[in-house]
Amino acid sequence: MKRTKSIKWGIIGVGDVCEVKSGPAFQKIEGSELVAVMRRSAELAKDFAQRHGVEKWYSNADDLINDPDIDAVYIATPPSSHAEYVKRVAEAGKVVYVEKPMARTYKECLEMIEACKAANVPLFVAYYRRSLPNFLKIKELLDSKAIGDVRFVNIFVQKPLDVKDQNSNNWRVNPDVSGGGYFYDLACHQLDALDFLFGPIKKANGYTANQTNSYAGDDLVVGNFVFENGIIGSGIWSFAANKVSQKETTIIVGSKGQISFPCFGDHSVTLEVEGEAPIRYEFDISPNIQKPFIQTIINELNGKGINPSHGESAARTNWVMEQICNPIN
Repeated sequence: MKRTKSIKWGIIGVGDVCEVKSGPAFQKIEGSELVAVMRRSAELAKDFAQRHGVEKWYSNADDLINDPDIDAVYIATPPSSHAEYVKRVAEAGKVVYVEKPMARTYKECLEMIEACKAANVPLFVAYYRRSLPNFLKIKELLDSKAIGDVRFVNIFVQKPLDVKDQNSNNWRVNPDVSGGGYFYDLACHQLDALDFLFGPIKKANGYTANQTNSYAGDDLVVGNFVFENGIIGSGIWSFAANKVSQKETTIIVGSKGQISFPCFGDHSVTLEVEGEAPIRYEFDISPNIQKPFIQTIINELNGKGINPSHGESAARTNWVMEQICNPIN
């Protein structure tokens, strides 16, 4: 799809993620305009619009979707509504940009892809780390064989249980809404980043458990996976560990050294090579963290580049998560 005019956006679901991470970016990129927002609460939709200088606001999604001024729609609602909204936006013939994880299930992802193909509209998914300079640096180091041949990759997420986790309004730990527990909300970013760095995963397995029964979703996930290029990886995601063991890091081990980095929090990358002093790369990332990624969407729509996260790649991440999530009981 090639466009020559400015892309006019509407947002469905202007919640927390839109306040800083994504919403303002649509107004700061050349060739992009945010013209309308929607939230089920008319009062909250109006409040967001007024605070962010957005011309129009709605409390009904179909009113926004069918607004003739809108070219593209960003769906920033919880995953349970992604598939339905994507289908409705596609049917309206408009560009689709949907938050991660793409959906609750791999089946829903495939339905979304098919709907967009049938309508001949592009489907972008908000795995924005693919456009951040720290992850581009990791890819550069791997491509240049800075650590030699990659041997394996490990993901570690160990977090203590938080009181807010037990809030019944926390949709992230409600599988009916999110698809799973915090694993679905956080690990999808990590697994998608590895897909970006190494290519698709062809095999995956694992186990899940709910050790504390503090909420409906599992609080422990252990998984193994194999990429199409033969690299093997593993991960452990514990959301009920303790403050002593708390950490979040991914380590890529090679024949000559290793690359380690957090996926959340700071944006550093540490390179350690045999016989050399460690190098820590640090990056100054805008609070509007999705801005570089949204820029690639605008570029693709104008025929000036390619966005790195489409429906097909994002669906692979859902597939991997489903392969890993096998309850032990």
